[in-house]
Amino acid sequence: MAAFAQSAPCWVDAQLPDLEAGKRFYGELFGWTFRTGDGPYADALSDGKLVAALAAKQDGRMPTAWGIYFATDDIVESVARIREAGGQVITDPVRAGRAGVLAQAADPGGAVFGLWQAGDREGFQKQNEPGSFCWTEVHTRQKDRVDAFYEEVFGFQGTDVDAFGAGGSGTAEPAADFRMWSPEGTEPGPDTAVGGRSVITDAFPAEMPSYFLNYFAVEDCNAAAGHAVRLGGRISAPPFDIPYGRTAVLQDDQGAVFAVLQPPVPEKRAE
Repeated sequence: MAAFAQSAPCWVDAQLPDLEAGKRFYGELFGWTFRTGDGPYADALSDGKLVAALAAKQDGRMPTAWGIYFATDDIVESVARIREAGGQVITDPVRAGRAGVLAQAADPGGAVFGLWQAGDREGFQKQNEPGSFCWTEVHTRQKDRVDAFYEEVFGFQGTDVDAFGAGGSGTAEPAADFRMWSPEGTEPGPDTAVGGRSVITDAFPAEMPSYFLNYFAVEDCNAAAGHAVRLGGRISAPPFDIPYGRTAVLQDDQGAVFAVLQPPVPEKRAE
């Protein structure tokens, strides 16, 4: 049985101008250690478990950004579905040695994501714990086309979420335009969600492209944001509370955007 269900987020990596600077930043921020191979690529480990990778950009025109990969059992079929659903295939399936096969694509709104068909490497060895990946969401201006795309390509089932984080009742538009994705075959809702879709509003510059925002779990959101600044990064959205914890959107010292999430403390039951 595969470690990751079909269409589940299974890996993240960052494309950076300066790999060594990236190792210093994330090593300090998340406590990651790194394992390097022959190429310009470094695996990131937390408690000795794979959590992400950093790569030196091979082309200066490439964006400095974190990328998300979704698991697939048949990458050729997934690529065909992307084309049929109106997406763009950027990189056709290419083998990464014995580790697996990858491809890159963009949804109809232009947000870029990856596909991963596992070989020797399944993906994350740790997630949803401090220092590891915990969530991803696409930010787009074309929500109707994008919702239909991910439902067709990945079989995601959507749950619209209101401002208080509860599922929309269906009697009115949600107060906050956000949709959670649950895998095919599950009961849609927060308990099964693996990612989501948010809308880029007119409050943001028109030239802002669609993108995926990837989240890493931390023990203390405020402390992580402050630490990122001390390391040369920036705060794009200061810490704020959501129904699922406390979060902030940050940039590393080279401009790659990511988010951190401090899960809520479980309430103690009264004796």
